[in-house]
Amino acid sequence: MRVLVVENMVHSDLGQVGVALDEAGAEIDLRRPFTGEALPADIHAHDALVVLGGDQSAVDDHIHPYLPELARLMRAFADADKAVLGICLGSQILARAHGAENLLGRTREFGWHQVELTSEGLSDPVLGAAGKTFTSFEWHSDSFALPEGAVHLATNPAVANQAFRIGRAAYGMQFHFEAGTPVVEGWNRVFEDQIMDLDPHWLERYPEHAARHAEQADAAGLALARAWVGTIRSANAFGNGAWTLAATSP
Repeated sequence: MRVLVVENMVHSDLGQVGVALDEAGAEIDLRRPFTGEALPADIHAHDALVVLGGDQSAVDDHIHPYLPELARLMRAFADADKAVLGICLGSQILARAHGAENLLGRTREFGWHQVELTSEGLSDPVLGAAGKTFTSFEWHSDSFALPEGAVHLATNPAVANQAFRIGRAAYGMQFHFEAGTPVVEGWNRVFEDQIMDLDPHWLERYPEHAARHAEQADAAGLALARAWVGTIRSANAFGNGAWTLAATSP
């Protein structure tokens, strides 16, 4: 099992998804296009794709000119019935790839928040693994409209579209379920100034927040990660033909 992982900024972390991929014996091909590193020209060398979060918007093409190519790559994986996972910014790029609007700066969420599954989410093989309601870490101000044909999987009072699925196994999740407690605590250190601007009391109250939410969020996140990894099909399941990216922009 070979999985392409795309980072969009420094200090992003696979977290719980990395744990589940390691358990499955996956080989990780990590790309950092924000540094100028090239993305693959096609999808034939990988069984699945993970796109992590970032501090840019999904349509910041003038700052990050690789974004249209990344959107096309996500669409190509999904069209080929390969497993795709977009987290936070990754979910917004997946929505863009399928023609949906990116909603910029409309709703800010930071910290642990509750997520509730829709009826479709309850029966979904990935989202259903976390239970009807669960806690997950959020850090965003952008979100997305649902792409045409997407299955709406999760919501909360702040952001209606917390998760969706396209086809069999292309998932966009606005919340950072990958961010287990070690990841969150790392972000507390690395992004201290940004966090103080968002919530001046977060760091001093962090032990209280963690005591209330961290254990449940960690368990839900790992359950989701393992369930998504379970959707990955090896190359032998669908042949070894090369799928080339379309030339059109999303």
